[in-house]
Amino acid sequence: MFLLFALIAMSQTVAGRLKIGLSACFSHADPARSLFTNKTLQYVEQSITHWLMSAGAMVVMVPCPTGETARGDTKLSHYAEWLDGVVMHGGADVWPGSYGEVPLKDAWVGDRIRDLYDLALVEAFEQAGKPIFGVCRGLQLINVAFGGTLYQDIEAQHPNALRHRDPVAYDQNFHDIGIVPGTRLSKLYPGVERARVNSIHHQGVKDLAPGFEVEAWSVPDHVPEAIRRKDGRGRSYIAATQWHPEFHKYGSTETVDDTAILEDFLWACATAKVSPRGPLRTAPGRIRNRAARLLRQALLMR
Repeated sequence: MFLLFALIAMSQTVAGRLKIGLSACFSHADPARSLFTNKTLQYVEQSITHWLMSAGAMVVMVPCPTGETARGDTKLSHYAEWLDGVVMHGGADVWPGSYGEVPLKDAWVGDRIRDLYDLALVEAFEQAGKPIFGVCRGLQLINVAFGGTLYQDIEAQHPNALRHRDPVAYDQNFHDIGIVPGTRLSKLYPGVERARVNSIHHQGVKDLAPGFEVEAWSVPDHVPEAIRRKDGRGRSYIAATQWHPEFHKYGSTETVDDTAILEDFLWACATAKVSPRGPLRTAPGRIRNRAARLLRQALLMR
């Protein structure tokens, strides 16, 4: 009861509003680009910021602190200490080298630089005990960060796969999911065994990371569509969806309502704010980094 009153009180002031970090998307330096020629851009997509703001949260993009123009001493760990949680954005493919594979096609090489930043960001918030939520690429990155692997291309590598990405239809490409009974997701949608979601990805979870569980599968081809870290002593909240809940149209019944997912994440952030877990007392490097450990550490600690 005390927690409930504390959370209500926090929402009534600007200072008490939840501050949610959002990982940056990258547009790397390009001499052929007419705007910001040969400059690296870090940005966020509008829908996901508005999704978080719809519940009263303050949204802060967490920029990558390294690069040719880097200066100052701000660290990702500073953001993790200051903010109440983080959302891992959608976007570019995950580089197969991040999970120990060689790209099967040049088109599937992904964004290695963004992977390094994202892995460091996940580690910073996990070490700080702050909730993490992933969307699309964010789900894939979280799975890789904790030891899982991906299909580089679902249609090419998964028998009888659905078309999980249609470049023409984009966010109007839909398919059904089956929600796993007994999971937290099933409790957020009581009585719902089957739902419809958007599908804008061609990579997906192949081997699930240890310590995680699948909360929803695509129907009928059985590709993980929602994952969550299992409850355990000292474990902070980490959950993710392969679909984009922020693309759900308010009031529409065509796809699953995103409200319960957002409220669940923000409740976890508010709970952690009232009753912080405190930083983990473990050595860095528990999150997968392969040969990129030094650069990852630079992102965290420079």
